Amino acid sequence: MMKDPYGRSITYLRISVTDRCNLRCRYCMPATGVHLVNHADILTYDQIVDIASQAVSMGIDKIRLTGGEPLVRRDVVNLVAKLAAMEGIRDLSMTTNAILLEEHARKLADAGLMRVNVSLDTTDPQKYAYITRGGDIQQAFRGIQAAKQAGLLPIKLNCVIQASSKEPDAQKVRQFAKENHLEVRYIKVMDYAAGIFSIVQGGQGGDCARCNRLRLSATGIVRPCLFSDTGFSIKKMGIGPALSRAVENKPEKGGPCKENWIRATGG
Repeated sequence: MMKDPYGRSITYLRISVTDRCNLRCRYCMPATGVHLVNHADILTYDQIVDIASQAVSMGIDKIRLTGGEPLVRRDVVNLVAKLAAMEGIRDLSMTTNAILLEEHARKLADAGLMRVNVSLDTTDPQKYAYITRGGDIQQAFRGIQAAKQAGLLPIKLNCVIQASSKEPDAQKVRQFAKENHLEVRYIKVMDYAAGIFSIVQGGQGGDCARCNRLRLSATGIVRPCLFSDTGFSIKKMGIGPALSRAVENKPEKGGPCKENWIRATGG
């Protein structure tokens, strides 16, 4: 079992499988997009499996696949199958925008994925297209239904809010969740440069005192905190040392950082 300097047990690893996404959400990236990493620098699936195996041996028992958008990476179902077969993982999930979920939900479930979180900030087609710069909400709706039918439960909706869950779009997402037997979590817009974030309503994200997670970027950087510029390269240091150093350097709480790491390490 890994414990950080503040006595928190580290049992949760979020793995970004790609920095690419099929949407361009306004609160996540500029209209021009962001600089994409060279494919040669992205971890291979075999490398990810090796990292996950070492992490599990050190006490990790919960893994979430993120991006970018994880479903844009080819053959991600095969990665899910390899992780699902790994003894010691009790919770294997994925965060997705659901645009490609209709095609992949059944295959993911059959491979061993347990559940999904779906990013959904509104139920209005026009607003969704505006927020995502062109996304089709009907694709997301069909993906959610496919996930339900495949048994990827519970499905949790991640809804970004400006200030309050009482906002009209947030309330419509809540109603959609109620009608479709889904769960909803509200995530207030974050300011990375200022280090401003809050506890996720309905979840544990942002609750620094209870934080049990590390994040692995698609290029192999282990980050102890989303709101920190600290990172340790697995490619340079090796798997065990990078994981251990990340745990040893996990801050008591998040603070200002130079980069919006959610683009590279997932939320």
